[in-house]
Amino acid sequence: MDFSTTTILVLAILFLSTFIRSALGFGDALIAMPLLALVVGIKVATPLVAMGASTIALTILLKAWRKVEIKAAWRLVLSTWIGIPIGIFFLKAAPELLVKSLLGILIMGFGLYNLFVPNLPKLLTEKWALITGLIAGILGGAYNTNGPPVVIYGILRRWDPEKFRATLQGYFLPTGGAILVSHAIAGMWTSQVVHLYGYSLPIIIVAVLIGEKVNQIIPQGRFDKIIYGFLVLIGLLLLIR
Repeated sequence: MDFSTTTILVLAILFLSTFIRSALGFGDALIAMPLLALVVGIKVATPLVAMGASTIALTILLKAWRKVEIKAAWRLVLSTWIGIPIGIFFLKAAPELLVKSLLGILIMGFGLYNLFVPNLPKLLTEKWALITGLIAGILGGAYNTNGPPVVIYGILRRWDPEKFRATLQGYFLPTGGAILVSHAIAGMWTSQVVHLYGYSLPIIIVAVLIGEKVNQIIPQGRFDKIIYGFLVLIGLLLLIR
């Protein structure tokens, strides 16, 4: 595969989505999936985004693993794995449009409320991680939307930007690894996907490094507002999609 216009567009999309993920800790799939689906189709976009997401998480953790809230991360991962098969069953029983619409409204409401009335209680214990992970697993197994509950949990725990970013990667890496394996078993690692991933590796690493610098200089108060605004965007896109 040569550097066609399609390849350049894919690299530009992955750079943008990786930068956002590195700076905020989440959001790459939200940006990359709809754009890549338009450029290369959903069958290529899905495994490519999964490969990129795992690479981002691993790259961030190589430097930031000391910032991970281990107690929260393992509870979130374990309960997410438990919730995934429940979500797969739920997928057959509940209408996707209704559930995604309700989820979008709830996420938008949470973001908007905190932008204008920022007085939600602080979670003082990691025990809520088990419930959060279970909900995330159900949503992930059913609709591939496991991120928002974990993001909201991190907000309520009042993690600083570096801890927020690192702990989310500590959660996304093992859960994303399971997705990678499932894609490989399903035969989704085509030569086009592998070539595009190979081209994107240096782009991803550069974007992670730039996003890391941005994450380190964002003050806590401003970081929170950015996260709330991004949650509003996530909710809106869930409604649109």
